[in-house]
Amino acid sequence: MRRLVTGLALLAALSGCSRKEQRSVEPATPAPVDSAAKADAPGAILLLSADTRGYLGPCGCSENMRGGIARAASQVKEARKGALPVLYVDGGDSLFGEPKLKPEQVPQEERKAKALAEAMKGMGLTVRATGELDDARGAGFRQGLGLPELEPGGVKVLAAGARKVGVVSAADAAGLKQAAAKARAGGAAFVVGLFHGTVQEAQQAVSTPELGVDLVLATHTASEFDGEENKLVRDAVPIVALQSKGRSLLRVDLAYGAKPGHFTLQKTAEDSEREASSIERRLALMDKEINLPGISPDRKQLLQQKREELVARRQTLLTAPVAAAGEGDSFSVRFVPLESTLPSDPAAQAVVNTYDADVGKMNLEWAKAHGQDCPAPEKGQAAFVGNTACAECHAESFPVWEASKHHHAWKTLEDVGKQFHLNCTGCHVTGWEKPGGVCRLDKVAGRENVGCESCHGPGSLHAEDPSADNIVARPGQDMCVTCHNRENSPHFDFATYVPRILGPGHGQPLTVKPKP
Repeated sequence: MRRLVTGLALLAALSGCSRKEQRSVEPATPAPVDSAAKADAPGAILLLSADTRGYLGPCGCSENMRGGIARAASQVKEARKGALPVLYVDGGDSLFGEPKLKPEQVPQEERKAKALAEAMKGMGLTVRATGELDDARGAGFRQGLGLPELEPGGVKVLAAGARKVGVVSAADAAGLKQAAAKARAGGAAFVVGLFHGTVQEAQQAVSTPELGVDLVLATHTASEFDGEENKLVRDAVPIVALQSKGRSLLRVDLAYGAKPGHFTLQKTAEDSEREASSIERRLALMDKEINLPGISPDRKQLLQQKREELVARRQTLLTAPVAAAGEGDSFSVRFVPLESTLPSDPAAQAVVNTYDADVGKMNLEWAKAHGQDCPAPEKGQAAFVGNTACAECHAESFPVWEASKHHHAWKTLEDVGKQFHLNCTGCHVTGWEKPGGVCRLDKVAGRENVGCESCHGPGSLHAEDPSADNIVARPGQDMCVTCHNRENSPHFDFATYVPRILGPGHGQPLTVKPKP
């Protein structure tokens, strides 16, 4: 509530308008790119994003990771090739992943927000709501990006073929109802509510009689991992929530009948939903096997080929035009997962590539100018010494480690130019931001890769006086999931993965052949 009041007060101060005037209905605005030629179209397509959390794309640590602004841009531009007008709307909480940033994060995160804004403009963004994650660098920075924003409680009425669409922003039932009434008064036949709250909170809001909204998009998640799945609740007013971090789009197909009236959610789309859900489950099983350590190249290639076929089949289901059901107005909702095999828009990808090139240099320069070394460990506590010290006594363990992906962790970043990205570094070096470890990007040398101490803890005390009693840590699931988490390694299973990185001399006894 404080954010809402502060934001409205600031807007009023800048414009000299009263709060009441700030919430007035804006005039109907043509959709970008294609509206002029499609003014009488018998329907429209809405593509919505929300809760992107500053993600230009997936981290790439696992195979077949969803997401990416360039893939989203391709979907929007492909839809615009059709006969219907297309409106692209963002629900907010998209520019940053955290409400507060550390000083060393600022250069990277500001540059990323600018890249996201540039890509959204290239996609023809019609309007967007805002959330607290958009204000990590203040309202001034956010407004300086020049995006078409909808203030809390605001209303936007948009031309959408033969009808008008209202987009409203609110954080409670009263706000939705009031904004929807203004949208209807402005000529909106279909109203989308961008609700800054969770699905559960949205369910409480839609129980309000005569809410006046046709569809509610819950744009806020209670925690970082609360948005792991797309959700559709067929309530009195349908509620949808998108998979967070830019991994899916919501597609809403509006079909105008001969007699304008209340929009009904099409039931005929349920068959397509069921088939798409079935494909989703099959893809999840394939991804789990594809990401297993040590999978044979032939098996992996076969699975990838089958996976591509399934993705293409599901994409056809999710993007096929929807005709009006009967004489009245109707709509359907479908989630469009942004799978790794879907195309990327070249212009948006160029924005991402430029960001990748810029941010590494910016972070390295910041580290040289402002970086501070990690604090020394407390007296009697171990420090990090690097793999060389371990090899002096444990040479038999290294062939197993050298054959693992842990040994190549740093190179995987270098191969894609992300070795100086703060989102990535911590899981690809040893002792990152730990006492006696490495806290500066310009001092990573000698600590590259996931080394012995990443799993066994800092080794200085053990190196000085080898003993089973002074090994700081023994690898367990709690340690592994600090990097092999749902974000970076969604298919990780401790019991399945660990045996695949062990071998003779490393977790398994050496076989000593008897002398003849």
